[in-house]
Amino acid sequence: MIAQPEIIDIRGVCEGDPAALERVARELVRPCTEWGVFQVVGHGIPAAQTARFEDAMRAFFELPVEAKRAVRRTRDNAWGYYDEELTKNRPDWKEVFDFGADRDRADPDTRHSDGVNQWPPAAAPGFREVMLDQRAANERVALALLRALCLSLGLAPDALDTAFRPGSSFLRLNRYAPCPEPAPADAPLFPERGHLGVHHHTDAGALTVLFQDEVAGLQAERGGRFVTIEPVPGALTINLGDMLQVWSNDRYRSPLHRVLASGESARHSAPFFLNPSYGTTCAPLPDLLGPDEPARFSSISWSHFRDQRSAGDYADYGSEIQIEDFRID
Repeated sequence: MIAQPEIIDIRGVCEGDPAALERVARELVRPCTEWGVFQVVGHGIPAAQTARFEDAMRAFFELPVEAKRAVRRTRDNAWGYYDEELTKNRPDWKEVFDFGADRDRADPDTRHSDGVNQWPPAAAPGFREVMLDQRAANERVALALLRALCLSLGLAPDALDTAFRPGSSFLRLNRYAPCPEPAPADAPLFPERGHLGVHHHTDAGALTVLFQDEVAGLQAERGGRFVTIEPVPGALTINLGDMLQVWSNDRYRSPLHRVLASGESARHSAPFFLNPSYGTTCAPLPDLLGPDEPARFSSISWSHFRDQRSAGDYADYGSEIQIEDFRID
């Protein structure tokens, strides 16, 4: 049996219970140090809400392609449907629908890698409300986990709160259609034959809250090999992002991960990306530094990092921006 990431019961954390926060903070240290990935139960999102969300997601992807492309995202508006995304300059075997907080075009954040939500007119009634309710629920879980993560690093729980007021977080719907030639589970980073659902990458922001259905596909790198993360009914999968690795000064890792394609079944997932505000500059937190622990990264403008990373979704601009570009030797 291949080792799996730990399952942590976060009951009470989202409600701000101090004892629960202390307990979960202690339990987070090992998986965040060793994996950068863990799963959570006790998150407080009702099963009925999740079921409505999954039904609405599946119904959207079953729409005719013309109806989905009516809300196609572009470089000028990053929210909407897309089926030509690149990762590591390679086409992924997937289709997506991205949306963020409801806002209008006058909001300055839309000049970065955000957009204006496009709600498909052909979708079932209530689609917008179901999506925004799930986004709000995921954000509540993500911000509560961020506080527990700060505490686990020996920081005040609110050490990073202001970096997310307002954040640039968004929710993505993924569908991976059955693939006639999927790459094998032990494929190298760039398979010589076959397709991957998503090629290897790290997430740019702070952390990702992932809903995945019963079809396994997510793989995370550990010990030089990719491990398939088995879905746990009712659980959410959490992986840390690049900015948290920088803030923690390498104490915690942003895991390399990818998604397999399946030759038999369609797979659906929905990652919520907890991202800072565009005015945030990310650097190792001063309370984690000292004479024997110098800063390992220079300061990173989140707006620049996010804009450069998302540009590679659309075209091959050469190597993607990475936090290693900011590492101090």
